[in-house]
Amino acid sequence: MRSRDIAVRAVHQIETERNVYVDMRDGVRLASDIHFPAQDGRPLDGPFPVLLQRTPYNKSTEVRDVEADFFAARGYVVVIQDCRGRHASEGGFTKYTSDGPDGYDTVEWLAQQPWCNGKVGTFGLSYAAHTQASLACLNPPHLSCMWLECGGFSDAFISGCRNGGAFELRQVTWAFREAKETPEVYDHPMVTKAAIENQDIHQWFQRMPWKKGQSPLRWTPDYENYLLELWSHEVYDDYWRQMGLSARTYYHEFSDVPQVHMGSWYDPYARTTTDNYVALSKEKESPVRLIMGPWTHGGHSVTHSGDVDLGDQAIVDNNLALDFNHLRLAFFDRWLKGSDNSWEDDEPVKIFVMGGGSGRRNSHHRLDHGGYWRSEKSWPLARAQDTNFYLQAGGGLSGQMPETEGPPSSYLSDPNHPVPTIGGNISSGVPIMYPGGFDQKETPDFYGCSAPYLPLAARPDVLVFQTEPLTEDTEVTGPITVNLWIASSAVDTDFTAKLLDIYPPSNDYPEGYALNLTDGILRSKFRDSWEKPQLLDPGVIYALTIQLFPTSNLFVQGHSIRLDIASSNFPRFDVNGNTGENPGVSPVKIPARNSVYHDPGRPSHVTLPLVPKG
Repeated sequence: MRSRDIAVRAVHQIETERNVYVDMRDGVRLASDIHFPAQDGRPLDGPFPVLLQRTPYNKSTEVRDVEADFFAARGYVVVIQDCRGRHASEGGFTKYTSDGPDGYDTVEWLAQQPWCNGKVGTFGLSYAAHTQASLACLNPPHLSCMWLECGGFSDAFISGCRNGGAFELRQVTWAFREAKETPEVYDHPMVTKAAIENQDIHQWFQRMPWKKGQSPLRWTPDYENYLLELWSHEVYDDYWRQMGLSARTYYHEFSDVPQVHMGSWYDPYARTTTDNYVALSKEKESPVRLIMGPWTHGGHSVTHSGDVDLGDQAIVDNNLALDFNHLRLAFFDRWLKGSDNSWEDDEPVKIFVMGGGSGRRNSHHRLDHGGYWRSEKSWPLARAQDTNFYLQAGGGLSGQMPETEGPPSSYLSDPNHPVPTIGGNISSGVPIMYPGGFDQKETPDFYGCSAPYLPLAARPDVLVFQTEPLTEDTEVTGPITVNLWIASSAVDTDFTAKLLDIYPPSNDYPEGYALNLTDGILRSKFRDSWEKPQLLDPGVIYALTIQLFPTSNLFVQGHSIRLDIASSNFPRFDVNGNTGENPGVSPVKIPARNSVYHDPGRPSHVTLPLVPKG
């Protein structure tokens, strides 16, 4: 992954054959566009290595044509395929679970074509990374390498569809958006299309849970059925072990080929990406690499994440290679063409450490947070020192254990007035939620916020624990856990935890700036087991652990580290009604009085992986 000094120029023309149908094992035909290296207006005979991308987002868009043509002009046959039930492909659409067999069948069909040299590589972002992980669980013989960007579920129950037992509502906004690109819509534009486009997603988010046949997806039953099924499976069971939802279940069978897992700190697949890397780099003989940038979902070509600018260093094109395509080209040339470019000699991990910027407001009115790239030998970092920061009475956060007995910090969590989501690890959320880093202050731009638009920390249902201003720069890089001792008046309730970098007041930000870095959630009944939830006894004290997404951030001298505790984060997650029932099915909601303990016998704390200087 070291920088390349010379761009590989295009050497071929391109000819594209549209809507080539590939037969699946059950007779369904999937439509593919094939981009051939060509000369004088005719495809070359080859054989060539083949690159495959399987997507639900329309294989024939301009952006996918440009991407495919880049590689075709440099000696690859590139195949972009519509997933089953999407756009020009036949069959019904069920999200995620049909992609393993379809991907396997496509890889093996490609390998038998006269223009293929028997080597097939895969690539793609988001859902096109999920499709790669799915087919790799079946280990097709002719799969030769993979580049998975921002996706490829390690376990969708743990991260991606559910998180800590709560349901990720970006799955709802995805279904609502993509239902507008279905055969029902195309076939009946005056009825179905008009009906769907008349729905206001903001209003529907006030009418949860959705009921089958009475939702904004009722005109597209495939989408309504799969979404409500996802939402209804609250307990970890065989449903979540299916291929397409859990690579972890198939790690032993997972293809042992060179692979890159690429993600970002503000991406909803940050945990999936790092978990897959950790497991597969240990299990497989082939080289496995990890790249973690500072972006939101798929944002590797921009300098900002939300309202925060990470500087020109953040752009992949400026640092990891001449551009993102050439970075991937070097990988594919090494493993599909045998090029001697020493790809495997680089360090296996490359991360972007956020922070260290000027703290000023830049010309785009974003916070200059800054950051830089660094190569590492391992993930998590072997030299990182897990360090406990303890919650203190009165709102302090310190490396010292609590020394005095005292009452817990308590608040009333009302599920009818949840804490609004302001940024974070989100994709497919617009216009309901926006990803990235933001000052944690309510504004009219964020769903659920209301006048007088004060900081979230001012809410009575948000507990705030903050260090004194740091006396030296402090780097936190790695997975983060929060261990709490809690009690509740309810039989079930959620606890959320959010890690923030607190900027002191400045000329540009007179009130300071509370930057969200990472967060997590736990539905209390899952505190001991995903398979066998246990309700709380009201008033009884329990220990529980919240797993936050990994991050990498330099807290600059004079800044503070803050941990916010609450019981909702909406609309990122569904709101717990505090009854013990699945809020995806039950509309009943009651308030809960929740308490967090911070005394010598119950020392609630966050564990931060601190990286020593040098």
